[in-house]
Parts: sequence; structure tokens; C-alpha cells
Amino acid sequence: MASLAPSRPALPAVHGARPTASPARSVRHLGPNWYASVMGTAIVANAGAGLPAAGPGLRTACAAVWALSLAMLLVLLAARATHWVRHRDQARAHLLDPAMAPFYGCLSMALLAVGGGAMIVGRDWIGLPAAVALDTVLFTVGTAVGLAAAVAVPYLMVVHHRIESASPVWLLPVVAPMVSAALGPLLVPHLPAGQAQQTLLIACWAMFGVSLLATLVMLPLVFGRLVTGGPLPLALTPTLFLVLGPLGQSTTAANKFADVAPGVLPAPYAQGFASFAVLYGVPVMGFALLWLALSSAMVLRARRQGMGFAMTFWAFTFPLGTCVTGAEGLAQHTGLAVFRWLAVGLYVLLVAAWLLAGTHTLRGLVSGALPAGPAPALPEPRPVTARTR
Repeated sequence: MASLAPSRPALPAVHGARPTASPARSVRHLGPNWYASVMGTAIVANAGAGLPAAGPGLRTACAAVWALSLAMLLVLLAARATHWVRHRDQARAHLLDPAMAPFYGCLSMALLAVGGGAMIVGRDWIGLPAAVALDTVLFTVGTAVGLAAAVAVPYLMVVHHRIESASPVWLLPVVAPMVSAALGPLLVPHLPAGQAQQTLLIACWAMFGVSLLATLVMLPLVFGRLVTGGPLPLALTPTLFLVLGPLGQSTTAANKFADVAPGVLPAPYAQGFASFAVLYGVPVMGFALLWLALSSAMVLRARRQGMGFAMTFWAFTFPLGTCVTGAEGLAQHTGLAVFRWLAVGLYVLLVAAWLLAGTHTLRGLVSGALPAGPAPALPEPRPVTARTR
């Protein structure tokens, strides 16, 4: 007797297919990781303005880059607001995704970096009163978001996320308070003398401790993952540079404390901050250079194995920029020419990394490949009947 059974032919694999992102689809898949592009752009301006050999031409160029970062921030904030209003399911999915949730720390750092840039170079174009007002708003909101992310993301990691191995992106939410600590001192001279100035400076010092201790918890996990689990996947290899963020930013913060402490805190504490800036900053910067060499070697290895562009390329920018500002602070407080040359050399690498990430990102936006989501599933073929005996 004959019988009928459905038979489904196998589908051929499709290689190289990439969906073109429509505007609605682009917003749906626009994650918080995009704030890294704002951070990476702002740090180019902030770090360049502090170079020992910075002249009027470089300062003007840095002001233009800062203006670009401000425009990027405004556009991205609007796009992300649309994302939360129209695609709440995807926004919640990002929070519950252990690979995406840590990037909510980037929102805080983007706000802080652009606000700090207003005080560093933006005031040349918008005036000091407007710069102080803008930085006050962005610093306040950015600090609140950063502290919230430093608590909420680890909570989600413990309670909701199912994590197989440690990742350098774990550092993103806990390093955000360190960015507040490094940029908060810019506002101290513009507060009333006495309690107001002292409170902000001590609050920044407290956030320094929050971020530093949390980083010391995370770093052994990240390095242990590399030693026991081997190299990261190719697309994630650039995230190794994220380790430079807390190292360079804490060195920058220590030097900023030393800059503003005199006249704000009693003499013994002000002198202590000056000593701490060097005693802490020099060895930490040494470790940062060691990690830079290690992570660069890993990136070169990944590139030889076929690593292509991904949005993780922005990890090359902001962390490296914090090492530039850290070296600038050490050059100021030690008077050593080696730190001045180190700052210049690292800044050249920063600009090259920014141009690389920015060019590829712009190309992806123009082509529609970014920020496209996963490719849609191919339609199921109609069942084919086959006669068997």
C-alpha cells in the first residue's frame, strides 16, 4: 500500500547576505553600544586640548571635534528615545542580554565626556557661562545614570543573566563613576567657596573609590578568562582595550584632584592629593602600557585570522584617550619630558583609531548595513509529497 510523507529539501547556505536597514528597523536594533562612538569622539577633543604642545590650530580642531560629539549625542539621544517608545520589547531584551546590558554604562560616559569637553574646549565657541551650564546638566545626569548602571547592571548579571565566561565589557558600568570622578573637578572652581566645593571634590573622591574597587574585582575575572579560556572571539578582541579605561581614567582623576585641592581642602589633604597623583599614577600608567602591548598583540593576531570591522572597534578610542589624559596629568605634576612624549605618541594612536572606527561606521550607515539587526529567517519551503512503498 502506498503512503504519503512530507519531505523538506535542505536549503543551501547563504553567505555574505546582509539586510539593508530601513529607518524603522535601524531604530529597533539601535543598542546602547552606539554611545561608544560619542565617547570616542569627545575624548579626541578633550585629550587633544591638553597636549603639552597644543597650539591655537589644534585647539580649534579639537573644538570642532567636540561640536561633532555634541551633535552626535543629541541625535543618538533622540534615536534611543524613539527606540524605547516604539520598541520596548527590544529595549527590555537589551537589558536582559548579558552581552548588551553593560553598554548602558556608555550612556553615562557619553554625557560626561561631552559635558567635560564643553568646559575644556567648547567654551571657546559657546562661552564660559554656557559651558558651565551645559556641563552642570550633563555631569549631573551622567553621574546619576552611571551610579544607577553600576548597581543595576551587576544586579541583572547576578539575578537574570546566564553568563558562561567573563568579558571586558563588564567593566563598562563600573568605570562610569570614575569618569565622573575625573571630570567633576572641572566644575569645582565654579561653585561657591567652602562647603559646596569641598562636597563636590569629596564626592568625586568617593566615586573614585567606588569605581576603583569594583574594577579590582572585575579585572582578575577578565584575565582569568583569557588564561583559562583562550583568546576572545575575533569580533570581541578589540574589547580588550576596555581595560585601559579604568587605568587611564583613574590616573587622570588623581591628577585632577591634585589640581583643584589647593584652596579647597586644608593643606595636609591638598598636599596628600599632590603626592597621590604621582605615587598612584606612575605605576598604574606602567600597567596600562603593559596591557596596551598585550591587547595590541591580540588584536594583530585576530586581524591575521580575518577579524573584520565591528562596532567593537570603538573600544580602541575612549580607553586609549584616557591614557592620553593620564599621561598629560603626570607630565604636569612630574615635569618629566617622557610623559609629554608619551601623551603625544598615544594621541597619535588615538586619532588613528578614531579615524578607523569612524570611517567604517560612516560607511556602514551610508550603505544601510548599520545598525541592521539579525538577518530575517528565510521562508519555509512548501512541503513536497513523496510516494514511498
